[in-house]
Amino acid sequence: MFRFESPSAFYLVAVALVFYIIAFAMHKSTHAKLKKVFNAVMVSQILATFDYRKRKWKWFLQFTALVFMAIALARPQLGQNQAVVRSEGFEIILAVDVSESMMAEDLRPSRLDQAKLELSKLVDLMPGNKVGIIAFAGSSVLMSPLTNDMGAIKMYLDSLTPSLISNQGTNIESAIRHSMDVFERGGITANQGTKVTRVILVASDGEDHEEGALKAVEDAVQKNIRVFSIAYGTEKGGTIPKRDNFGYLKGYKTDRQGQTILTQVKGDFLKQVAQKGKGSFYFSVFGGNHIQSLVNDFRDFEKSQFESMVLTDYEERFQIFLIIAFIFGLLELIVGERKNTTPKWKGRYVDTSK
Repeated sequence: MFRFESPSAFYLVAVALVFYIIAFAMHKSTHAKLKKVFNAVMVSQILATFDYRKRKWKWFLQFTALVFMAIALARPQLGQNQAVVRSEGFEIILAVDVSESMMAEDLRPSRLDQAKLELSKLVDLMPGNKVGIIAFAGSSVLMSPLTNDMGAIKMYLDSLTPSLISNQGTNIESAIRHSMDVFERGGITANQGTKVTRVILVASDGEDHEEGALKAVEDAVQKNIRVFSIAYGTEKGGTIPKRDNFGYLKGYKTDRQGQTILTQVKGDFLKQVAQKGKGSFYFSVFGGNHIQSLVNDFRDFEKSQFESMVLTDYEERFQIFLIIAFIFGLLELIVGERKNTTPKWKGRYVDTSK
């Protein structure tokens, strides 16, 4: 099967055509202006060495070279064979805390930014698995259903901000139960004795947790879902900055009494979540190896086979068109715009009556 990988490159042909139409119009306009200013004899003398036919050939060669260049940029491909690819892994949902306390800067650049960087690294270290993302604060929202498209997952991770959820808080119970629902609706079905390994990874500072989170974890375990957790923040705590639309610091968040809020990580609670969830708990520290430790924990999981994909191996054919474009470009450089013979000067005054 023949196809173009980047057909949008053909827009270059349309752009080039517009430029050549403009060039042709300017040539005609210039010639008309010369006739208005000078008489026919003077115009013929001025243009005595110019060969308009050669200029048209140069335009033709330039345009043809650009056409073949556009074809090469469109990357023509010819399908050679097809292969069935099957991926194996487990299902994991990244439940990421996006409450305002995650904007504290006791971890640089902030708790949330540190979580996004580390989870993106985690995604890179465990290809082949199906990953989903849930953002939570006072409530939870599904950012990405379970998918093995890691590029999309990293894009959604990068887009996480506190503005995603209006009601604040750290409702881990909502995140756990929402994750369980996503597994039921979007995960693979356990049939014919296949055991599906499912994991919820909670990335949070544990601040202002709501009641019922531990009960939700117990319900998840009953459905063979394991819960892991990573704590972001320091025991010393940090203030929550307030910034304008340009990112400049305006001050720090205060309580109703006007006192600056100091948010501290609740690592003990997140550790309980992991213990009840039959998972591991890690404390995020700069330069730590907790992400690699998580990957090592996941390696022992039983893998399930996901849906198969049929991939077609294509051979690139752009080289031929690139060579043709190069040849036309060389020809354009060789062709000049001057006549081969220069007419002799007949003097300033010429008898035009004959």
